Amino acid sequence: MDNNDIMKKLRVALQLKNEDISAICMLVDFKITPSELTAIFRNEDDSRYKACGDQLLRNFLNGLIIHKRGKMEPKKPITK
Repeated sequence: MDNNDIMKKLRVALQLKNEDISAICMLVDFKITPSELTAIFRNEDDSRYKACGDQLLRNFLNGLIIHKRGKMEPKKPITK
């Protein structure tokens, strides 16, 4: 299973649209164009297919964490 398959399965499982995926990536300041997203979800034999890189998948997953849980609170220093 490659990164494209993982993105496709997450998109279906979470019922996300391309706009949702783009917004989730923007939560971690990672911009992806709609044409890049459609290229990732195409079949491998399509001439407009693009392989999903590790950076895109990593940023999407990090954005998904923020989308589902919210931003992490800064840790308070321990005082004695």
